[in-house]
Amino acid sequence: MDISRRRLMVGAGAMALSSLLPNPALARPRRQSLNVDSRVLEVRGKPAKVFSLLNQGGTPGLTLDPGQPFTVRVYNRSAASTVIHWHGQTPPNDQDGVPDLTQPPIKAGASYDYDFMPRPGTHWMHSHVGLQEQQLLAAPMIIRRPEDVAADRQEIVVMLHDFSFRSPEETLADLVAGKGAHGAMVMGVHNQEIPSADKAETQAQSGQVSDAHSESSMSMDMNMEGMAGMENMAGMEGMSGMVHLNDVEYDAYLANDRTLDDPEVIRIESGGRVLVRLINAASSTNFTVDLGELQGRAVAVDGNAIAPLAARRFPLAIAQRLDIEIDLPAGNGAWPVTAIREGAAARTGIVLATRNATIAKLAAEADEKTGPIDSMFEQRIRPATRSPAQTADRRLRIMLSEGPGVYDWGINFRMWPNHLPLEVRQGEYVTLTMGNPTSMAHPMHLHGAHFQVLALNGKRYAGAFRDTLLVPAKGMATIGFQTDNPGRWAFHCHNLYHMAKGMMTEVRYIA
Repeated sequence: MDISRRRLMVGAGAMALSSLLPNPALARPRRQSLNVDSRVLEVRGKPAKVFSLLNQGGTPGLTLDPGQPFTVRVYNRSAASTVIHWHGQTPPNDQDGVPDLTQPPIKAGASYDYDFMPRPGTHWMHSHVGLQEQQLLAAPMIIRRPEDVAADRQEIVVMLHDFSFRSPEETLADLVAGKGAHGAMVMGVHNQEIPSADKAETQAQSGQVSDAHSESSMSMDMNMEGMAGMENMAGMEGMSGMVHLNDVEYDAYLANDRTLDDPEVIRIESGGRVLVRLINAASSTNFTVDLGELQGRAVAVDGNAIAPLAARRFPLAIAQRLDIEIDLPAGNGAWPVTAIREGAAARTGIVLATRNATIAKLAAEADEKTGPIDSMFEQRIRPATRSPAQTADRRLRIMLSEGPGVYDWGINFRMWPNHLPLEVRQGEYVTLTMGNPTSMAHPMHLHGAHFQVLALNGKRYAGAFRDTLLVPAKGMATIGFQTDNPGRWAFHCHNLYHMAKGMMTEVRYIA
């Protein structure tokens, strides 16, 4: 997805975006449309039926100019009911797109209107119905800032997916039956002591703490110090069968709907500057972004500006976004930007290339496997503008839980919709500590608010603002957020299969 600094460059890629030039007509907002439909996508020479989510120009998702309202009608032209969540946005509660919590599903042939002021940055949109997200019902949502328009740089959007020719329902059924990677690698974890139903409910209730000055130990017989002491264990694959990285084996990994057999080639200017907006829309895969010979500066995460951080490799967990600014070398050349699956060598990506560059064939696998995503990058990033320290009006604690079944995931040993809401009041500053004694890291996503990362594995710091945080396996994390958007807001693991099997609750505003 390529947006020129001087004009829109419409290439052959399936993910080209609509024009971003300022429009005087924006003073009179007009309703835009998004169409949910089905399509046939060819992956490695084989057709697959998936969803599409296109604007009226026939390209995926939406890009809005600075100050442009999100005035959109979603038409469901598919054969299935659906609803779209605006990931990273903080709309009024009835426009958040979560069935049976904020709005009803949009039936086949029906439509639904949305109207709110969007939050700037790199965001995305996706279905929140069943397992439709795995069938590629997702698209970019880019809200440009005035400085983006003024900057002399080329913008590129890269959306990552994990892809299977099997239906997601088949995949989930295998996981539940213990036939997936999870069942094969960590059966032993289910021998841990699981509280009785009465004890679990009592402990789960005690995990929600409202006293602003309480520092009581966490529920589930695992205190805060004990969790912090597990920092060195977080992310260690295969340790006594306790920790693993991936549940599902996929047929392919996509960048803007394409594999490295035929990657999208983005034509760039020699010696120019690009901003690569990366979106991890995968259902259950974390990636390491590899710039190869290039060095980049991470300048935003989840749509929020950070103090620039230079590197050649960056972690990108499920549902997270990452903006990387790159100054390109002078002269002709081609530079792959790839995303490598966590704990594996499989990869996807795009190629940045000058007009006359020769494009070499890229292997579908990197030279070596990546390691687990650790907390080092997360602990290094800081907001672009320092925010004042705040005292919590309410402290909440939860435990991410696993078992006793082969593929049961929950929060405080409750599985959605048999959940215990996290109750807050309007105008509070809330801290939420998540203990994760389970066998996997979990990308936890909060709807309706962005939060600041305050601690990881016992280390406190004033970290980045996000809407999705990867909570380490055998680790813990604390976030803080303002309660300024009343309603009932989903809070869940963004690994699609973990959420489908129960790892979801809600943050509920009370009087």
